[in-house]
Amino acid sequence: MPHPLSSLGIAHTVISLLPLGAGLYSLARFGTIEPSARSGRVYLVGMVLSVLTAFGLSSTGKFNAGHALGILALLAMVGAWSVPKLQFLGSARTYLATLGWSFSFFLLLVPGINETLSRLPPSRPLASGPDSPLVRGALLAWLVVFVVGYAWQARTLYRRRRPGATQR
Repeated sequence: MPHPLSSLGIAHTVISLLPLGAGLYSLARFGTIEPSARSGRVYLVGMVLSVLTAFGLSSTGKFNAGHALGILALLAMVGAWSVPKLQFLGSARTYLATLGWSFSFFLLLVPGINETLSRLPPSRPLASGPDSPLVRGALLAWLVVFVVGYAWQARTLYRRRRPGATQR
């Protein structure tokens, strides 16, 4: 196996599946990551634990891009949590909170895509690392999914706010 996982790497991978599953469930059920729902709370705790365990992982032994993405994801979650309390933002609060939750979910999978493609299958990984054309293409596709997904979320939020719109 070219890049064996450490015990911490295995724990981090398992922990990272919590926010992945909870985020997907919440997005499917509510159209956003809803922090007041059980799935949203699992997402929050899972993301924090995922980022914290990632700090113990580094092939170079130094701060790396994955760590920076984790911090950025936490900042996006803090912003998404805080923005609904900022009354001066008016109706933009809902859109900004949704963007923050969705962006944190997007960031969760950026290192995950690279690591998965660079490690699987164990005997002959599909990609050699973040500079691999396959990883870059997969990340570009993930960015497109994020942009289209957020546009859909924003449209859904707008339609719910129209007079006479039925609430889900």
